[in-house]
Amino acid sequence: MPIIYAAIDPITRIEGHLKINVQIDAVNGVQQVVDAWSIGTLFRGFEKILEQRDPRDAPIITSRICGVCPTAHGLAAAMTLDNTFGVTIPDAALLLRNLVHGACFLESHILHFYLLSLPDYVAGPEMAPWLPGLELSRRLDTRTEKSLLGHYLQAVVMRRLAHEMGAIYGGRLPHSPGFIAGGFTAVSSAENKSAFQAKLTQLTAFIRDVYLPDARLLASLYSDYYTIGKGFGNLISFGTFDLDTAGTNKLLRAGRVVDGQAGVQPVNQAMISEHIKHSWYDDSTNDLPPASGETIARHPKKDAYSWLKSPRYSGGSYECGPLSRMMATGVYTNGVSVMDRHLARAEEALRIVTAMQEWLDALPVGANPYTPAPVPQSASGMGLTEAPRGALGHWLRIENKVISHYQVITPTCWNCSPRDTAGQRGPLEQALVGTPVERADQPVEVLRVVHSMDPCLDCATHVIRPGGQDTVYELWRPSVQRTAQSKEAAHA
Repeated sequence: MPIIYAAIDPITRIEGHLKINVQIDAVNGVQQVVDAWSIGTLFRGFEKILEQRDPRDAPIITSRICGVCPTAHGLAAAMTLDNTFGVTIPDAALLLRNLVHGACFLESHILHFYLLSLPDYVAGPEMAPWLPGLELSRRLDTRTEKSLLGHYLQAVVMRRLAHEMGAIYGGRLPHSPGFIAGGFTAVSSAENKSAFQAKLTQLTAFIRDVYLPDARLLASLYSDYYTIGKGFGNLISFGTFDLDTAGTNKLLRAGRVVDGQAGVQPVNQAMISEHIKHSWYDDSTNDLPPASGETIARHPKKDAYSWLKSPRYSGGSYECGPLSRMMATGVYTNGVSVMDRHLARAEEALRIVTAMQEWLDALPVGANPYTPAPVPQSASGMGLTEAPRGALGHWLRIENKVISHYQVITPTCWNCSPRDTAGQRGPLEQALVGTPVERADQPVEVLRVVHSMDPCLDCATHVIRPGGQDTVYELWRPSVQRTAQSKEAAHA
């Protein structure tokens, strides 16, 4: 067969702007992905927006980086300010932060499985927004399909319930104003606790009795996906949900797993740097640690193909997310694959919702959640935590009481990064290599790998046959075709 340069245009059911190109060829008689490129197509520049602002603006502004996991950025920014200002938050603030952040985790995990990923395996109703869609292998009987579709609709309600629950203390979700330097803005009342409890009880039952069994069912029906999508097998977690105000104990721990092997290694943030060899940023900023890194756009640029930078740990390409956290915590040990990511996420949701009951029980009514935190004349600090999608870091420097430097490394930058200075692929690029593809014009297998990492971006993909007038399949309208001139058109 001829080599095919393919992309999915667009990869729907994710938030943002990402384009994935893959090269498909026959290997030992099996048509599969032999190379891949992850292309972030949008420059946002939140780091530049923050410069010269009051540092206390950071939680409000950075929460707008993402509408799916805004509490993660609000928390990371507040933690960065705590660290920079040298302030310790009260116990009540710790519990309130965990409860609101936990609500966002539950919302995101339910969203990811039912609304973003399940349609890669289960055909929806014969109506919009499920049509037009890709052809799926039929491994589920009619009764099971109807059950999962019913749970899909139930998940919409549960996701809304999680938002409502988080808003009880967060003020609103998304984009809660609750996370501030020195603590949190809410003071709990007995009525608040009762309302939160009612919603938490419903969510606990859904996660325990519906979500986790559904994830296990899907994994049993698509057991071949335990061998697809491993990538490098390198996992990293910064840890999240502090269990003490010193931040020394966490529900989900920090750690690294190398090549999927047993044993958890420590994380040293000083070993993190950002490569921009293949990103549209100035070469003077290449391979710098985030504490001194800069965001200087440079487009166009030779050999660059993405607006995402390439975070690396000691030069290695690391994946992050629920699987990384659960393996770092030592409670998930099966492996690294598409299905392992789904199962680890579902098991993590149950772990979080169970801990939230303990935090709610421990939350005192009327307790002060704030320690005064004046802005220093000059200082620097960082905040490392986890978004639902993985490791999140904020780095800050203050001069003359305003922000002189701010850098953010998001989970999707780790997972969907382009090649680095050494030409090493990003985690998603590597995970796609070896993925079998039955039909290049209907590459649902590629979608399953991409969605398993839960990228917070939109993707665009084409299928191009090299030489002469190439065919491009626009997958949201499979019957429509257009022409392209060369392989390079796939990267445009």
